Amino acid sequence: MPFLFSYGTLQQASVQLETFGRPLRGWPDEIVGFELQPFHVADSAFAAKSGTADHTIVVFNGQPDSRVKGTVLEVTEAELAMSDAYEPEGYTRLEAALASGTRAWVYAQSGTNRFNHR
Repeated sequence: MPFLFSYGTLQQASVQLETFGRPLRGWPDEIVGFELQPFHVADSAFAAKSGTADHTIVVFNGQPDSRVKGTVLEVTEAELAMSDAYEPEGYTRLEAALASGTRAWVYAQSGTNRFNHR
């Protein structure tokens, strides 16, 4: 079963129900080597669903002391595809290391995938 790290709206039970049709099992963790930056979502439908166009996005900086708190979610492969459809333009899914040692998918700033650190 894949893991998805969320630091934003996918942590919300209402978003999980709307996106996946069920609440997801998850636990707290941190993504390592990333920092949060403000991000304005251009997709008006996404902004309407989330209640705002102003969000945050993680950007890889490679610093081991940079961490972003969030939640590791257990998803199926089909749900991973659903989360790809949910995320607006500007976010790219990549695999990253978490503080716990778990590897999880995360949506980061487009272009960050060249820094995918395995």
